[in-house]
Amino acid sequence: MQSNIMEQRVYTPQLSAVASAAIRRLAWSKEKPMTKVLEQLILALPAIKDPSTICLACKDKSDCKSCIFGRHLTAEDKTSILAAL
Repeated sequence: MQSNIMEQRVYTPQLSAVASAAIRRLAWSKEKPMTKVLEQLILALPAIKDPSTICLACKDKSDCKSCIFGRHLTAEDKTSILAAL
C-alpha cells in the first residue's frame, strides 16, 4: 500500500559535545526545547552573516524567494532577531 503523502527528508547533523552543550544551555536559559533554539539560531544567520556572500556562493538557485538569505533585513530587523536569541 503506497501513501500519497510525500516523505520529507531532513538532514540530522552530528554536533560536537561542546556545540550540543552550548545549545542545551541556551535552551535552558530560554526555557525552550533545543530543537526550537537551534532553529532560531539558524534563522538568525542572515542577521549575522551578509546574505549577499551566501547568495553568490549558493549552488541551488531553484527557490530563492523562500530562502532566508533572500530577505532584506534592516538594521532594526537584525537587532530584533539577535535580541530574541
